[in-house]
Amino acid sequence: MVFQRHSSGIFLVCFLVCLFGLKLQAEKIGDIANIVGVRDNQLIGYGLVIGLNGTGDKTSSKFTMQSVANMLESVNVKISPEDIKSKNVAAVMITASLPSFGRQGDKIDIQISSIGDAKSIEGGTLVMTPLTAVDGNIYAIAQGAVALGSSQNLLSGTVVNGATIEREVSYDLYNKTGMTLSLKKSNFQNAIKIQNTLNEVFGSDIAVAIDPRTIKIARPEKLSMVEFLALVQEVNVDYSNRDKIIIDEKSGTIVAGVGIIVHPVVVTSGDITIKITKDPLNGQSQKLDGDNDFDPKENTLSSNGKLTTISSVVKALQKMGASPKSMISILEAMKKSGAISAEIEVI
Repeated sequence: MVFQRHSSGIFLVCFLVCLFGLKLQAEKIGDIANIVGVRDNQLIGYGLVIGLNGTGDKTSSKFTMQSVANMLESVNVKISPEDIKSKNVAAVMITASLPSFGRQGDKIDIQISSIGDAKSIEGGTLVMTPLTAVDGNIYAIAQGAVALGSSQNLLSGTVVNGATIEREVSYDLYNKTGMTLSLKKSNFQNAIKIQNTLNEVFGSDIAVAIDPRTIKIARPEKLSMVEFLALVQEVNVDYSNRDKIIIDEKSGTIVAGVGIIVHPVVVTSGDITIKITKDPLNGQSQKLDGDNDFDPKENTLSSNGKLTTISSVVKALQKMGASPKSMISILEAMKKSGAISAEIEVI
């Protein structure tokens, strides 16, 4: 559901209905759990973007001028950094992700961000730059034309397939007899469900949950580890997820399960007061979700003896003219009072 309200400052409040609820839902193990050891590795590098039309770093950026001097010296041109007056060069940081099982010669995307006082890196070209991991070793070499895309940020861009992998991260998956699954969210019930489901599917005790996040699995003799993991990731389990309300404080976006219950309560935040009750309304009311009625004169939301959901509360608050900030404050107050049992996460 999407709710909009316009005032002196236009803003948008999105109330997106996602099934976070307590209902069981079939999920593939590959979607809810990671394989320990099979992951990306972060790479970083420092380089220069050249070919800028006077929008590069100023000569007062000493580290840029020193880098230019060092680059020229590598091609047998020796010059003092103080003698460089060009504004066509920008110092940048390059980041990338080295994918699991990436092989020499594979191409990966890179992200480039200015670290000097350049006005723009649009139209520039990244000079050959080594990318290192946390161990200090070089794993890729980056170079290429910078593309800003549709972004309004002129100081950050990408180079698609802009780096070539030079060193591989060795990982002997084929000869392993056991692996570890790590749930993306800790949950005792889900760990046990994965354990029991895998044991049923493969017909033996190949899985054991050792904590609410970790499940050890052993490879059956007739399968290779690659075949085994491919099958494991496709197995469906009855995955349970706790009710949760996620609030983006900057944009005023609220994401919540459609069936989250709000118990009777009265909340006041600034000039906004809302009353939630099970009693039927006596005055004129507007129908919201299901059996929920809202009286705009009394600022009262009634569930008519049934249950009030978070969807109805947000709709009522919007009709009352509550700003995104007020909605967030009211929902947090409801949580503290016990009217909402679902977890609230503000991002």
